Amino acid sequence: MVYIVRTSGNTLYVGQTNNLHKRLAEHARKKSRGAKYLSSFTSFELVYTEQFPTRSLALKREYELKQLTHKEKEALLVK
Repeated sequence: MVYIVRTSGNTLYVGQTNNLHKRLAEHARKKSRGAKYLSSFTSFELVYTEQFPTRSLALKREYELKQLTHKEKEALLVK
């Protein structure tokens, strides 16, 4: 699964996981397993998800999404 969260600073973070609930909890706890980038923000909200049958496909899509500009990611969210 690929996901996007919006931070309290209105930035968009793209990630990939096979257990979304666990991954978001890791980000929220700001532990070493969470992304360092998200630890600098006070809060975030899940705004987008995409399911994939394999991790390989999810990683490819994560890379594609990370190449998008903020504006392009915002456009994806309104679809």
